[in-house]
Amino acid sequence: MTLFIIWTVGYAVFATVFLANVRYFRAVRRLEAGPPDPLPSVSIIVPARDEEQNLQQLLPSLFAQAFHDFEIVVYDDRSQDGTWSVLQRFDDPRLHAVRGGDLPPGWVGKTHALDQATRRASGELLLFLDADAELMDADALTRLVQRFRALPDSAVLSGITRLEGGGQLLVSLVPFIMLTHLPLRLATRHPSPQLSGMNGQCWMIDRRTYERLRPHRHHRADVLEDIRIGRFLKSQGHTPHLVDLQGEVRVRMYRSLADAWLGFRKNVYPFLGETPAKFALGFGSFVAFWVAAPLVSPWFLLAWYALKVGSDRVVHAPLWVSAATPLTFLLSAVLQLDSAVAHWTGRAAWKGRPIARRVIEARE
Repeated sequence: MTLFIIWTVGYAVFATVFLANVRYFRAVRRLEAGPPDPLPSVSIIVPARDEEQNLQQLLPSLFAQAFHDFEIVVYDDRSQDGTWSVLQRFDDPRLHAVRGGDLPPGWVGKTHALDQATRRASGELLLFLDADAELMDADALTRLVQRFRALPDSAVLSGITRLEGGGQLLVSLVPFIMLTHLPLRLATRHPSPQLSGMNGQCWMIDRRTYERLRPHRHHRADVLEDIRIGRFLKSQGHTPHLVDLQGEVRVRMYRSLADAWLGFRKNVYPFLGETPAKFALGFGSFVAFWVAAPLVSPWFLLAWYALKVGSDRVVHAPLWVSAATPLTFLLSAVLQLDSAVAHWTGRAAWKGRPIARRVIEARE
């Protein structure tokens, strides 16, 4: 009976958070007109390691922007494919390609790439984009800057992007967790840094603030650098605002379910706490609510489906993804165990680099 009550209260909380976040997205979109021109200059910062295909989609979408003053800084992190050749083919003075050297001890590749790329930036604002991102239309950058300027002076802009590509069974869990577990409006008002985070696929910050705090250097060994940096920035008085950015940014995260599995395997264990005790608590809670509860009562099954389908509709996920909800949660539970074992045994890696060893080096 006690577990039944916990499940009932839990699903009620998840539903409340989800509905509040949907209302928050709509309210923020209506209020975000942004100050009139002139708009500040922007440096778009892109980390690239083996991103030959993705850059051929991202860069044309950036060059097509109608925005008046921007530059693109791409840091080629010792790619093994044709990334550098792709960068050399684009003859545009707004593109600054940086060829990286060896990765220093105690850093993970992405944080080092972004830290180095920002040192070449000159814009008043910094827009961080993953290489698998793409701006939706020629005015997307203008809207992003306007939405940033409509926020409080000390704020940071981030949010949910339109997620496409392969591995949708797992990828759809990213917005699901954000929409059902994190009260976004409360996160902008509550002082606790733990009630915060960012989406590293797309975020914007004032360059002077970034240079003063150097958040990537502060979190040089963090695989989940976006969440940790979001909490760090909030602790320093710069609160991330997570909003609906699907109209501005599209991200093709992975090409297949296998790619998605490898990508999430490096992230899930750190997300659940990066210690065996915290992992056990997080994994146990996930299994209880998203695997076991629907088997106990049809009401829990209904709530289970309603939350996932509702999240999928907000982010325009394919209908087959919603239909495959049981498989999504089952795969996620197995993925969590695989991620934990990979980190415990030192096998966690991404793009040819061991993740666990980098974290140990940083701690030492």
